[in-house]
Amino acid sequence: MYKFAHIADCHLGANREPELRRLEIEAFKKTIDECILNGVDFIIISGDIFHSNLPDMWVVNEAVRKMREAVVKGIPIYVVYGSHDYSPTETSIIDVLESAGLVKRIGAGEIKDGRLILKFTVDSKTGAKLTGISARKLGIEQEYYKILNRGILEDEGGFKIFVFHTMIAELKPVDLAKTDSIPLSYLPAGFHYYAGGHPHKTIVKKLEDYPFIVYPGPIFAKDSKDFEEAAKGVRRGFYIVNFDTQVRGIEFVEVRVCDYYFKEYDATGRTPSQVMSDLTEELEKADLNNKIVLLKINGELASGKTSDVDFTAIRRMIMEKGALHVRINRYGLTSKEYTSIKVKGGDVREIEEKIFEENIHRLKLSNPRLTSAEGVKLAVNLLKVLRDPPKMNESKEDYLNRIRSHALKVLEIPEE
Repeated sequence: MYKFAHIADCHLGANREPELRRLEIEAFKKTIDECILNGVDFIIISGDIFHSNLPDMWVVNEAVRKMREAVVKGIPIYVVYGSHDYSPTETSIIDVLESAGLVKRIGAGEIKDGRLILKFTVDSKTGAKLTGISARKLGIEQEYYKILNRGILEDEGGFKIFVFHTMIAELKPVDLAKTDSIPLSYLPAGFHYYAGGHPHKTIVKKLEDYPFIVYPGPIFAKDSKDFEEAAKGVRRGFYIVNFDTQVRGIEFVEVRVCDYYFKEYDATGRTPSQVMSDLTEELEKADLNNKIVLLKINGELASGKTSDVDFTAIRRMIMEKGALHVRINRYGLTSKEYTSIKVKGGDVREIEEKIFEENIHRLKLSNPRLTSAEGVKLAVNLLKVLRDPPKMNESKEDYLNRIRSHALKVLEIPEE
């Protein structure tokens, strides 16, 4: 009997705040420690080890030191690119780690007669055969699935694992309905385990011809939605899989590095002073010490402006009670004085998407595609590119050229 660990969506470097960066790295270190403690034969990371293809060097250094501990103990780490740690124009940090012998990128292949032929990587100790498809920016890896020669992969004998970083359409949770995805039929059938990444959900499905399709979800939160789910009790972690000629069992290993406090407050019909009084009274009674505190404020104020609620004072009070970190989500808070645009959403991206959906039809454009759902998706993806900050030591010219190149790819305009 052998065993391997299946990890995904570490997103190291996603959080900029020092206290969250520390917890982020702590979660990764604890994950690798658990792999070593449980005596796994190899580790799979199905994309997005880092949050960017060229992350902060402090983050890289901390992660590399821990990964090296596993490799020195004879535990190889197999990876595919995630959508965040892949770059079409630059060397990714994943490439650097592979050159240093810390990870082995799987899914090598070639295109012959218009078909993608993937090669298997064979784990030397267990004989397990691994292959897969890496993610690309903006979901363009879908084209690789369309031309994939599945027959060759399906005919291969032995214990087989397919590693990928893409949402499967048939497995989408309701709140990820608009996430880019591929149909299940794009995956080669008959593999013993499908090691997925990308959706920040824990999903385990057994389907005909696809016995184990598994998404472990992230090991720590990268955005407000992740933090809120963790605060509501959603477990974060990874899977350990026991196998011989078949999968004999999978076990979820929780990775917990902090406690949370979550409060959702409906401000409907309340004045700013009443909101302040209510929140202050509630928070004074709460145990916030050494916790990540999340407040979610919704509803329409009876009077005044949303800015009349002194969230700075609330934040200060929370930190004085010993909280590790404070996140206040007030995107759902409105006032009667500003009702021209009312949009509710869980995070910034969701709100931006809804604003585009509600207003894009007002534009007078000659191309009807741009005022449809396709135009909304295009606008959201372009905004994401334009929001990307300069990298460390990147010149202004290089930054502008990179943003221009990525924007042209979003718009599907060839570079001159």
